[in-house]
Amino acid sequence: MKTLQSTAYFLVILVFGAIVMKEGAFILVPLIWGVFFAFALYPMTDWFERKRFPRGLAIFTSILLVSIIGFGIFYVLLNQMVGLIREIPEIGENIKGKLHRYYDELSLILGEGFLDPDHKTDLLAYFRSENLNETLFSTGKSLTLIGIIPLYTFLLLYYKDFFAEFLIRFSSKNKEAVIHWVSDSSKVIQSYLIGIIRVTAIVAILAGLFFYLIGVKFFILFAAFIAIMNLIPYVGVFISSLFAILYVFLTTDTLFYPLLTFATLWGIQLFENNVITPLVVGSKVKVNALAVIFAILIGGWLWGVSGMVLFIPLIGVLKITLERKDNLKPFGYLLSDDVTVTEASENFWKLLQRKISSGKDGNRTP
Repeated sequence: MKTLQSTAYFLVILVFGAIVMKEGAFILVPLIWGVFFAFALYPMTDWFERKRFPRGLAIFTSILLVSIIGFGIFYVLLNQMVGLIREIPEIGENIKGKLHRYYDELSLILGEGFLDPDHKTDLLAYFRSENLNETLFSTGKSLTLIGIIPLYTFLLLYYKDFFAEFLIRFSSKNKEAVIHWVSDSSKVIQSYLIGIIRVTAIVAILAGLFFYLIGVKFFILFAAFIAIMNLIPYVGVFISSLFAILYVFLTTDTLFYPLLTFATLWGIQLFENNVITPLVVGSKVKVNALAVIFAILIGGWLWGVSGMVLFIPLIGVLKITLERKDNLKPFGYLLSDDVTVTEASENFWKLLQRKISSGKDGNRTP
């Protein structure tokens, strides 16, 4: 009865927490990003502090260095994006020409009536910017959130001793357990963030080399897009590859390059999943694939793209938390990738199979 009551409390807290995260996304998303960046920048700020930098200056210098690198990358990508936007009219004419050409070729095969000629270019409607105001509003909101993240990061790092003292006072009876939980959680977050930065850089270099070799004009932009979208497992690679293949298709006169692009990006994805990520990221986030998919879907529902990225390490932290409670350990095991086949589980399936077989035998008519 006590276990059932604890499980019920856990599920109620989970549902209530989901409601709070959904409604408070504007506040919580930059805060969680700030926590993650604070964990990622802690080794750098700690190094500056050991060099006798004042804490505030050490944190400011670390954020400034990372921001300079980030703004440099953003400036290069922005220039490429502006160049791509300038070519949209030319690409639009190319789309129209290809649609007319393919329509004429299909007309010879299927007959003139298979598509209304007055509507054969209706696909171009998808490329019109009818929601420009909404897009600009969303962009401004995103920029505001991005601007708050460095402030959160600075304050979290500056008051780290304050938060440590709070945890100690809050859990004076279980001090050791809390210290271990914070240590394990920080390792998960740090290894995940540093790992995905390295993986993103490697994927960007591989994709950029390929796009450069086949003559894609904005190869840096597409390489960065492929690498960044790759942070969203299972989903991002398909979306980014679709746009890249579409651009190559619209800017070339042969199907060879789009097919080559598809094969190469697919190969990079396989190489990244099976070689790069296991070597670079390791197995710190020990969560099974089913839990990762649920984390992506729930994160996307709650916080959009940020949730898709953030919920993967968060599910790892949740697993660590559940494993600390005896009555919630089964839920922690449900999230883990440690699939152990015990004698009890084998007996369970044998008994289930026997029950199913006996049920079928009992339902047979003589």
